[in-house]
Amino acid sequence: MKEAVICGGQRTPFVKSMTYYQKTSTQELMTAALSALTQKFNLQNQILGDVALGAVINASDKWAMPRESVLGSGLHPWTPAYYVQRACGTGLEAIGQIASKIKLGQIEWGIGGGVDTNTDLPILYPHSFSEKMVALNTARSTGQKLSSLLKFRPSDLKPQFPAVVEARTGLSMGQHCEKMVQEWKISREDQDLLAYESHQKGAKAYSENFFEDLIFEFKGVKKDTILRAETSLEKLAKLKPAFDFSGVGTLTAGNSTALTDGASCVLLASREKAQKQGLPILAKFIDCEAAALDFVKGDGLLMAPTVAVSRLLERNNMKLQDFDFYEIHEAFAGQVLCTFKAWQDPTYCKNYLGRDQVMGEIPRDRLNIKGGSLAMGHPFAATGGRIVATLAKLLKGHAKGRGLISICTAGGMGVAAILEAP
Repeated sequence: MKEAVICGGQRTPFVKSMTYYQKTSTQELMTAALSALTQKFNLQNQILGDVALGAVINASDKWAMPRESVLGSGLHPWTPAYYVQRACGTGLEAIGQIASKIKLGQIEWGIGGGVDTNTDLPILYPHSFSEKMVALNTARSTGQKLSSLLKFRPSDLKPQFPAVVEARTGLSMGQHCEKMVQEWKISREDQDLLAYESHQKGAKAYSENFFEDLIFEFKGVKKDTILRAETSLEKLAKLKPAFDFSGVGTLTAGNSTALTDGASCVLLASREKAQKQGLPILAKFIDCEAAALDFVKGDGLLMAPTVAVSRLLERNNMKLQDFDFYEIHEAFAGQVLCTFKAWQDPTYCKNYLGRDQVMGEIPRDRLNIKGGSLAMGHPFAATGGRIVATLAKLLKGHAKGRGLISICTAGGMGVAAILEAP
């Protein structure tokens, strides 16, 4: 089996939704990121094996977004592309699929990534409106058309906006996470501390110009806009609960990710292809895993990464402590802390992970050392590309380094991956 190596990534600055990227579509964002990657690695007019891209929020008229983005990127038109969607794990899933194709020898190189914008919303009408429009369109006589028109009601015209809500429970991701932190007894103070540390690490990374070759200017924006270097524990403590107003809620706008717009993508290749093309080799993509839990029956909505990581480590004969870097997606500070507690809980490890012993602790000084999603933002499908590109760059400087990625997603799923130094 061949090695799949990571050559590098590019992303737009991540910005708060409804701000800088107004009137910018998912396709425009994704094309911009893909074009920047093409220019960075001189891929103009090159035929790649495949391109896997996705978005969580995407209109039906953008079903061909990956292919259209390729056609507008400068890559050779013979480069194929396809759509991937696994909620917030979309970007990592897409990159993992490209890596798997390379390792199997199906392709020599390819690109994985994703995009999301809450500004380019696919606003829908109720299904009753669609049914009546179809009936009207198929009506043949004037009488049939008039009869169809008379069946319309004002309620048929009420627009439906997409929301981060689980269809089977009617609860938002934040409400589900509130249940998790109460079950695992995660304090508000600990959540605020993790959020504060994320912003401080992100600000330090910017001061060191770490992201200079990972982010390109787009729409006049040069850096992530959600990052708050000036925040403090005192400021975070003053924020009101965002999802539970009963008096016990601990999730706030400060320790939860903000709605974010952005796009990212990563170039991967076989080692032989990278060397032949003169491409940098930052890290190796070793393996990835997806898992799911039954959140409808009481499993925590965002706890599936505990299972994905456990399976991944077992398959690769590794322990949780065998890593130099941990990139744990910070959908909510509380979610990260629940995951940490679960890995140290004997009952949870036995019942959910099938382990006789606990997985143990993660060294906190190795966690999201360049800032996490709380600081950088979280454009759902674009987060995987941000994390992989960041971790690959970190590993380039470590001869025997190893990194673990964990991303929670809607639908009670989780995606995890292992990267190693080149």
